[in-house]
Amino acid sequence: MTPEQGCVPPTIVPVILCGGSGTRLWPLSRKALPKQFVPLVEGKSLLTLTLERAALLGAQSLIVAGEEHRFLVQDGASAAGVESTILLEPVGRNTAAAMAVAALNAPSDALLLFLPSDHHIPDAAAFAATIRSGVASAQAGAIVTFGVQPSFPSTAYGYIQCGAALPGQGGAHAVQCFVEKPNSARAQAMLLEGGYFWNAGIFLVQASSLLAALQTHAPDILQACQRAVAQQSSDGVFRRLDPVAFAACRSESIDYAVMEHAADVVVLPFASAWSDVGSWNAVAQLSPADAQGNRIHGQGHAFGARDTYIHAPHRPVVALGTDNLLIIDTADALLVAHTSQAEQVKTVVSQLEALGVAQAQQHRRVARPWGVYDSIDAGARFQVKRIVVKPGARLSLQKHHHRAEHWIVVSGTAEVTNGNEVMLLSENQSTYIPLGQVHRLANPGKVPLEIIEVQSGAYLGEDDIVRLEDAYGRLIEPAP
Repeated sequence: MTPEQGCVPPTIVPVILCGGSGTRLWPLSRKALPKQFVPLVEGKSLLTLTLERAALLGAQSLIVAGEEHRFLVQDGASAAGVESTILLEPVGRNTAAAMAVAALNAPSDALLLFLPSDHHIPDAAAFAATIRSGVASAQAGAIVTFGVQPSFPSTAYGYIQCGAALPGQGGAHAVQCFVEKPNSARAQAMLLEGGYFWNAGIFLVQASSLLAALQTHAPDILQACQRAVAQQSSDGVFRRLDPVAFAACRSESIDYAVMEHAADVVVLPFASAWSDVGSWNAVAQLSPADAQGNRIHGQGHAFGARDTYIHAPHRPVVALGTDNLLIIDTADALLVAHTSQAEQVKTVVSQLEALGVAQAQQHRRVARPWGVYDSIDAGARFQVKRIVVKPGARLSLQKHHHRAEHWIVVSGTAEVTNGNEVMLLSENQSTYIPLGQVHRLANPGKVPLEIIEVQSGAYLGEDDIVRLEDAYGRLIEPAP
């Protein structure tokens, strides 16, 4: 009986795959703050938008993410207003392992919808309807993938060749083959031939079917993941895989490990707008173009320019007489690139890392579980930070061996532990934390607390923190 005939539709469990560093979107996306956590679309992150889409399918999501991003994931779920369980990987082991541990954490008969966390799909309702059309095939034991109708001969995506239509399966077709990222001539030929779709990396499959396919085609990955799940621990919404067992797992994508070998894989076309936001050219397409083809985000200005994209959220950025340029401005790094070189940004980031450029991985503005800090200025023996603490949050109880600190409250109310004294400070009040003094900053109020911190001392590195107590489970380690 179909849903239209009165049958209750089966529950779909969205599994959000939240790995990846998004270095093609440097300098906005960096290892410490990958693109899925950056507010790219109407002030929302791609992770939040993905969770909002997934919520249309009616079930609590399971998010697979790296340990180092756990609080960013939690913030994204909170912004989406959804309840999620967060499965933490101690190290990245690609999509085959991520999907395996998710399936092992779900009921065997659950329909799992695997979604990358960093895609942009404007029509969420059309997306949900397409996913539901694959339920019959997934319940019959197939692995359902969703192919995006190509709009141009892209060399940045893998392709799926569509085979014969499958009667009674909602428009699904057998998958004839998967095609690796092609060169330009091959991509053009496939587009002219028809019957090829971009591989979006979205899958709908019963947990038992996926585990059976892994057992057949990648048993070593499955066995390593079984050991990691058998010894995992729980901490509130977090489930932590066993680090030793999971680190021993082979790193491979689900396409290589399973999809290219499995017999029962079907594809459903998805015809609405879709982007993996995989390059600055793709980001530019999210903004409307003016008559000269320029696309502006923020405080950009184009004069005599053509086909230029400016990302300028912080200050005025002017493009004068430019043509086919990408100009990406952030608080501590600037990228200027020809549009034809957008796919090379990832390579440049690797070269910057090799040169020891800190901005290759870290932002000036750093997220913490209690809020954020922004390093405003620094010199030989001083550093100035703007610190924002969420309502009800608090920093660790700590001390420093090499620096003293001055705190000035800009807005909100601060609860300050300074040695044996605990005090409340309000706007324009301040305190001094001597070197070696045990201290803590907390926000007991209902609005964000903002302070300016002035550090002074011989060494001002973030590793000069001796944590004595922490509400967020971070390691308590003495400074070296």
